[in-house]
Amino acid sequence: MIQRLRTPDAVQRYLNELPYNTEPPPERATLRSFRGVVRLGTAHCLEAALSAAVILEQHGYPPLVLSFESIDHLDHVIFVYQSKGRWGSVARSRDPGLHGRRPVFATPRALALSYVDPYVDETGGVKAYAVVDLREHMGAYDWRLSDRNVWKVERMLLDYPHRPIKTSYERIERLRRKYIAFKKRFGYK
Repeated sequence: MIQRLRTPDAVQRYLNELPYNTEPPPERATLRSFRGVVRLGTAHCLEAALSAAVILEQHGYPPLVLSFESIDHLDHVIFVYQSKGRWGSVARSRDPGLHGRRPVFATPRALALSYVDPYVDETGGVKAYAVVDLREHMGAYDWRLSDRNVWKVERMLLDYPHRPIKTSYERIERLRRKYIAFKKRFGYK
């Protein structure tokens, strides 16, 4: 599988085909390594970011993730990479607007800003971001292939200093009203 998935686009297609891991409910929370994702065939955002990091690290990409902090504490994590000096991402979410991005962004901040509008829902909104090299911050911890949940990765990301993203309250509220109106109009709960 790793040999077949040689590019960020190929990894994004693979992740898009997986059912989203909606743990809990009714299941217990998980944070599976790449091995667990492959074995069970499902992934949530952080599991997908770790899987992309494992796969693409074998093809020369550093294992970088971008962590978003949300105002409602429903954070999001994506794998980020550079191609020809531009930043892109590989990501999985329940919301397709939070999936990966082509490498067209000049900086990680510009890439992070591309997620601000689609992040808004009834309660969510990006308040900060951080780019983390998992090689530097996870040491010898087996986040790649562990058969157990890798909660230490989540704890590290929660503790890692994030850079604030300032957006106007009015803009976020306008997006939130638009989102709620869309759901109401089309019967989404």
